[in-house]
Amino acid sequence: MKHQIAAALALTMIAAPLAAQEQPSAYDTMPIGPGTGPYPAIMTQDATLPAHVIYRPAKLDDAEALGVLVWGNGGCSADGASARQHLIEVASHGYVVIAPGEVMSGPGATKKREPRAPDKSGQLPPVATTSADVKAGLDWALAENAKAGSALYGKIDTRALAVAGHSCGGLQALEVAPDPRIRAVLVHNSGVFTDGTNPIRGITVNKAMLDKLHTPVLYVLGGPDDIAFPNGTDDFKRISKVPAALVQLPVGHGGTFRTANGGAVAALSVDWLEWQLRGDKSAARSFTGSNCRLCVVPGWTIEKKGID
Repeated sequence: MKHQIAAALALTMIAAPLAAQEQPSAYDTMPIGPGTGPYPAIMTQDATLPAHVIYRPAKLDDAEALGVLVWGNGGCSADGASARQHLIEVASHGYVVIAPGEVMSGPGATKKREPRAPDKSGQLPPVATTSADVKAGLDWALAENAKAGSALYGKIDTRALAVAGHSCGGLQALEVAPDPRIRAVLVHNSGVFTDGTNPIRGITVNKAMLDKLHTPVLYVLGGPDDIAFPNGTDDFKRISKVPAALVQLPVGHGGTFRTANGGAVAALSVDWLEWQLRGDKSAARSFTGSNCRLCVVPGWTIEKKGID
C-alpha cells in the first residue's frame, strides 16, 4: 500500500505542475520581467548551451560578481520557462539563472510541451530532464566565466553558486546538492519519498542523500494541502548536519510561481541567496532571530535548525 501511495504521489509531482500550466490563465500572457531587483533581467537562450533557458541581467556590463542559480523544473519537465516569473526575479538581483529545456510556455514560446502520462501498465514515463541537465548549466556558466570573449567572462563570483528546484525539480536539486561547488540549496514543494521508494524514473533519491548536504538548505512548502508536505517535513526532521530552515505559506503545491515577479516565494528565495551567498545581513533578517521577518508575518511559519 505504501508503494502505491508513493507511486500516486510521484505521478502527481510529475503531472500536477504540467497540468496547471496547460490551463490558460493570465500567466500565459503576463509580461516576462524585468524583475524588481537592481539589474533589469531578460530570458534568453545561448547556442553554446543547447536545450537550456537562461535568465540574466540584460546589461552585463553593469553587473559584477554575478551569482549562479541552476534550477530543476516542476515536473522535471523540459519547459525551461515554466517558472519564468520566479527565475527572472532572482536574475534581476544579480544572478545568472539556468533551467534545462526550451521555452514551451508564455510569451515567446517556441515549442509545445508533449503530453506526459502513464503507459497502459500504469508505469510513469521517464523524466524529460535530469539532474545532469541541471548540473550542465553550472558547468556552462563557470566555463563561460573563464572563456575570453564570452559575455560572462570574469563576471561570475565562483563562490556564489546555488541549486534549487520545484516539485520533481526539487528532487533534482537534492541530487545536485552534494556537488562541492554548491554553496546554497533551495527545495520548493518537494521532498524525498517517506517510504523509501524511488518511483520516478530518471530520479535517484533516498533519505540517505540528506546526509550528503554540505551547505545550508531551505525548504519552502505550501502548507498541509501541498502534496509534498509529508515528504518535505520529513526531510527537514532528518537533516542534522547543516543549517536548515523550513518555511511554509498555505498556498498549496503551486507556490507563488504563477504570480508577477514570482510573488512572496521569489522574494524570500532572493533573501536566502543573498544571505547565504553574499552575507547580506538585511536579507538574513528574514530568517534569523526570534522576531525574524518570516516569524512575524501573518500566514507564514518557519522552523529552523542551526540558525539563530
